[in-house]
Amino acid sequence: MLFINTQTVDFSWGNQTIQSFFPILLAASAFITYWFIAQSSRIKNFYYSKYTFDQASYRHIIFTKAIGFIVMGILPLVLSLIVLKPFPKHGYGFKLIPETSLFSLIWIIGLCILVIPLVYFSAKKAKNLVNYPQIRSKYWNKKMFYMNAFGWFIYLFGYELLFRGILLFPLVDSLGVWPAIAINIALYSATHIPKGLDETIGALPLGLVLCILTLYSGTIWIAFFVHVAMAWANSFTALKHHPDIHYTRNNRK
Repeated sequence: MLFINTQTVDFSWGNQTIQSFFPILLAASAFITYWFIAQSSRIKNFYYSKYTFDQASYRHIIFTKAIGFIVMGILPLVLSLIVLKPFPKHGYGFKLIPETSLFSLIWIIGLCILVIPLVYFSAKKAKNLVNYPQIRSKYWNKKMFYMNAFGWFIYLFGYELLFRGILLFPLVDSLGVWPAIAINIALYSATHIPKGLDETIGALPLGLVLCILTLYSGTIWIAFFVHVAMAWANSFTALKHHPDIHYTRNNRK
């Protein structure tokens, strides 16, 4: 008779295990779900078959931003509150902490002063204009301009709530600071792979800085507002310099 030896593995569950296992699985699942909805050719074809090119591109991208807010922000928060119980002291980073508000404000202003000029100059490059602005409408009006800004705002709130909140704080409690940061940076940089090598590599040091500042402040607000500033600077600089996309005050359809 053939005997196969195996190693003894402890598959038992405990609160600490769930607190590390669930956020990692949730973060990966949430981003994968968002990504395949956003990239769905069926959904994209629905918009492009129903509207003109300019309106289809605008409506499709705003839809993906709203989906990102729900799938990566609202749903993971609800599931975390159900599975991890009860509402944690850190509030997954989106509560206000008066004691660290000045710290957060200083870092938000300082990082914005640093990164916005860098984003501005890189956003004008031809390789960036291939992907940005994400709305590829040839003619933008005021409504598109403001809805694009709002879309990035809600999308990045969901994004930062997931990565710098739900993924980071519970793992720090269960695994410790540096393992939690390493996992966070790995997943965060991986989400940038579809956007190219530059953004993927850039996400490594940026992810490290944002994780550290998030933990020092106890909130996601530094990461969120800096990320929004970068997205707006990139998007609107690309809009200004893209040779085939134009801004008009008229409400073209």
